[in-house]
Amino acid sequence: MVKVKICGLMEPADIQAVNEAQADFAGFVFAKSRHVVSLATALALQTHLNPNIQKVGVFVNESIADILAIYQAGAIDIAQLHGKSTPEEIAELQRAGLKVIQVFERQAIDPKSTADYLMVDSGKGSGQSLNWQAVPHVDRTMILAGGLTPDNISQAIQIVQPDIVDVSSGVESDGKKDPNKIMNFIKNAKEEYVL
Repeated sequence: MVKVKICGLMEPADIQAVNEAQADFAGFVFAKSRHVVSLATALALQTHLNPNIQKVGVFVNESIADILAIYQAGAIDIAQLHGKSTPEEIAELQRAGLKVIQVFERQAIDPKSTADYLMVDSGKGSGQSLNWQAVPHVDRTMILAGGLTPDNISQAIQIVQPDIVDVSSGVESDGKKDPNKIMNFIKNAKEEYVL
C-alpha cells in the first residue's frame, strides 16, 4: 500500500489533521518558503504528533551542520534534500542516523544515488503536476510529489506506482491545510486498485 507524506505543516490544527487522517510522514519545511517553520515551532508542534508518524525536514542547499543540529534537537527522522547534495554529504547524514530523501526535480532520477529514498518532484512546492507517463520506473523506494490533489492522486498512483506520495498545497484551502482534503487525499491514495 502506498504511504503518504503531508508536507508544510505549520500549526496545531495541521498536526491534528495528519494524526486523524493517519498520515505516514509529516513534513516540516526549514527552507525559505511560505511554509517555513523555525526549529522551536517544529518541536512545539511535534509534541502533539502521533509518534508513529515519521518526521521529515525539508532543506534546500542547507549545510550538513545545520541539518544535523535540527536532527539532534529531535525535530526530524528524515532529511529531504533539494538542490545539490553530494554522495559524501548524504553519507555523513546517514552515519549520524538520519534517513535521506534525495529530490530530483523534473529530471531523470539517478538510481545510483545513495539516499534512502528518491523523490521525483515538479519543483519546490510549485503545485505543478509532472508528466506521470514520463517518470522512469526505478527499483528503489520512490516518492512522487508535485501537483498532487485528492482528485488526481488515484490516477497518479496507477500510472507511476510510487511507494510514497507527497502533498502540500494540494491539500490546502485559502493557503491553509484543509483537514477534509487531507482525509480525502489519504483515503484516495490508500484505496486498493484492482486493475
